[in-house]
Amino acid sequence: MALLAALVAAAALPGFTPFASGPHGGTVLTGTFPGSARPGYVYLPPGYSRVHRYPVVYLLHGMPGSPSEYLDGTNLAPFADDAISSGRLRPFIAVVPAAGPDRRYDGEWAGPWEREVVEDVPFVDAHLATIAAPAGRVLAGLSAGGFGAVYIALRHPGTFGAVESWSGYFHPLRDGPFKHDTTAQLRANDPRLLVRNAHGMRFFLSTGPYHSHWIQPAETRTFARSLTAAGVLVRTYFYNQLKGEWRAQFDVGLTWALHRQ
Repeated sequence: MALLAALVAAAALPGFTPFASGPHGGTVLTGTFPGSARPGYVYLPPGYSRVHRYPVVYLLHGMPGSPSEYLDGTNLAPFADDAISSGRLRPFIAVVPAAGPDRRYDGEWAGPWEREVVEDVPFVDAHLATIAAPAGRVLAGLSAGGFGAVYIALRHPGTFGAVESWSGYFHPLRDGPFKHDTTAQLRANDPRLLVRNAHGMRFFLSTGPYHSHWIQPAETRTFARSLTAAGVLVRTYFYNQLKGEWRAQFDVGLTWALHRQ
């Protein structure tokens, strides 16, 4: 029955095939999103049906990296299946795209990869049973994916209702599409200066301890204060250990976004 459901779901999403199953019947599909250079994943909850409408969480991986970090590192399918089946979280769809031509790409979710994320939204809404409105969309990411989530959401107001950065940073690095930018161009792409676009969104900002020159807890606190000063709803979470920080932030962040009322 689970296999049949997976095949039916995959048939609804062009270019995707069943990849794995969760412990309670959730389905992971793999395929290439339109315009993408490499495959990504889609998670569908247990009992997925077009009779219902589901919120969608878009998950951006770190750099260099792969969308598989959400399957292997944070155990997306078991976590989601367990949380949904226990009634802790609303059933949801997860979309996990890939940035860069291969997993060695060490740039940013900007340029073509920003466009891919934004263009994934109408593709997913057209083929899956989504809540096709900003209130039904969450954009979240780890590390460089955290920068990407905040950056893309602020550059495209009215697309995502909730935004999450897990151990991310909030200034553009001079790499990837920004590598040859002038100082003025970098400023134009700086999330700290795009806060004016945050109205109508809510933010979850979390971090583990300091572990690089660009991922610093202090920057998360400063960005949270700037959002609060602008009248934007912000929730913060600080995890004090390196071990388990990704999974801890992932769990708390998705619970914040999708908990049952």
